[in-house]
Amino acid sequence: MSSKLPSREQALKLLQENHCPPKVIAHCKAVAEIAVETAQACKKKGLEVDVDLVEIGGLLHDIGRSKTHSVDHVVAGAEIARKQGLPEGVIAIIERHMGGGITDAEAKELGWPKGNYMPVTLEQKIVSNSDKLVDTSKREPIESTINKLRQEKLFEAAERVRKIHNEITKLVEDL
Repeated sequence: MSSKLPSREQALKLLQENHCPPKVIAHCKAVAEIAVETAQACKKKGLEVDVDLVEIGGLLHDIGRSKTHSVDHVVAGAEIARKQGLPEGVIAIIERHMGGGITDAEAKELGWPKGNYMPVTLEQKIVSNSDKLVDTSKREPIESTINKLRQEKLFEAAERVRKIHNEITKLVEDL
C-alpha cells in the first residue's frame, strides 16, 4: 500500500487481513457512515473537509482492535497503519479518536510513545465524534457515551467528548 488513500474496498480488506473481528468491522462501517454524513453536512456549510479521508479514517479507526481491545488499540492501530504505508492523515485519525483525545499526561501514564493523541483537524474530530455515537454497530445518543465515561470516573474524557460533540453539532446545525 502506498501513502495514497486506500479505497473503501481496500480499507475493508485491510481490516479483514488484520483479523479484525466481524463486530469490530460492523462498528467501523457504522462509524464511517455517520462520519461521512457529518463531513458532507460540513461541506454543505462551506467548510473545507476531506470526505474521503473521513470515510477511510472512520473505517480504519479501530484496526488496532485486531491486536487488543484496551485503550492501547490506538497505538497498535497506528503501528499497523504505518507498516501498511497508510497516509499520515489516516494514522492521525487512528491515534486521535479515543475518548475525545488523550492528553500528554494520560498518554505518559499509559506508557504510550510520545505523540499527539488529541484530535486537532476537522476530519479527526468528525471521526472521534462519530465513534462516540456508535455502540457496537448501532447509533446511540452522545449522552450514553458520556454517562459510561462518567461511570468509569473518566470525567475529563467525558467533558472532552461533550466539547467535540458540541463543536461538530454547531458546525452542522440548521441544515
